[in-house]
Amino acid sequence: MKTKTDTDLTHSSMLHLDQQMCFALYSANLALHKVYRKLLGQLDLTYPQYLVMLVLWQRDEVTVSDIGEKLFLDSATLTPLLKRLEAAGLLVRQRAKADERQVIITLTAEGKALREKAQGIPEAIFCATECNMGEITALKQQLEVLRGHLQDKA
Repeated sequence: MKTKTDTDLTHSSMLHLDQQMCFALYSANLALHKVYRKLLGQLDLTYPQYLVMLVLWQRDEVTVSDIGEKLFLDSATLTPLLKRLEAAGLLVRQRAKADERQVIITLTAEGKALREKAQGIPEAIFCATECNMGEITALKQQLEVLRGHLQDKA
């Protein structure tokens, strides 16, 4: 009669939900987005829109492809997002004079002013995590390494 070994138990438990690293990331991301949704609702921004605005607040007048590169998004995903932000009066999309294939994204005065209203968001998120700065920094670095490894495999 065959008995279950530690190896058998390990292999069978590998498909348990609570053993999945991907689920830990996914569920943490869901929880984080709930906190962001509450904060960003005050700015009338979605989380993806907030990410675009972060890129533009850091460096205005960038191409769609530059934004996509920073956010790991393709232009098919980014274009509708940018159109909604333009309709909200936060940015302007214009064809580049030097190369009409490129679209330059520029913040409007309203888009620039929104930056001031968003100032407290990073601190509110930091407080919500109940982590110290060292833990946040280490986690961010680990996630960036993980992303790099996974991008190599995609």
